[in-house]
Amino acid sequence: MNGYGGPGGYPPAPQGPPNPYYGGYPPPPPQPPSGTASVFWALVPLFTCGAGTPFSMLYAAIRGRSVALGLSAAGYAVLTTGWLWNSVVYKGVPTPLPATIAIIFGALGPSLGGTLHSFLIRKRVFGLASQPATLNEHALAVAQHRRMLRQQARELAERDPAMARELRIGRPDLPRQYDDGGLVDLNRAPAPLIASLPGMTLALADQVVRVREQVGSFVSAEDVSAAAALPPHLTTELSEYGVFLP
Repeated sequence: MNGYGGPGGYPPAPQGPPNPYYGGYPPPPPQPPSGTASVFWALVPLFTCGAGTPFSMLYAAIRGRSVALGLSAAGYAVLTTGWLWNSVVYKGVPTPLPATIAIIFGALGPSLGGTLHSFLIRKRVFGLASQPATLNEHALAVAQHRRMLRQQARELAERDPAMARELRIGRPDLPRQYDDGGLVDLNRAPAPLIASLPGMTLALADQVVRVREQVGSFVSAEDVSAAAALPPHLTTELSEYGVFLP
């Protein structure tokens, strides 16, 4: 007796949501954030004739934690201040050439230049550029993330098998909350779960379980393949999706 009341000798686990992707498909790509707010933000320099450009750029700098955008906000503030100051000082009197240049750049830079600048960085500031462009890109991102989860779970299982058993790594058929990326514990999983692995069939899974009952446990994908006389091409799949908890 191991003292545990959970299935298969596992400790009871808190009930959580259904295990990710077991018996199903990855979720659809998340809806990208609306770009409406970003367009309004990018038009602030044009709508305010450049007066609001320093503030919109400061918002972008804070949102993106960007020093470069902070310096841009300061630069637009200098241009806007120069435009306003020279316009007031030389109102009704002849304007010298340097002041005229300052007024022109101070008016056009924050308004037209600020608008162009805002549209160039709009997607990056509002996180629109990071969204998958296609369903295929999303599927690839999900697969890469699942592989990373499997690697992390496998390393945890090697480092702390007791913790791995408590988290029920490799047992998506049992209630659990830990996402191991789709690993299957070939030393404990039932035949139907083993049969869900790529390339496996229920007949082959039954064969693995019968051999497991005879030898006790496996230590690697190569061990399973040799002991259960599995087709050689399955070794790679078992290495990718299998875990072997003692």
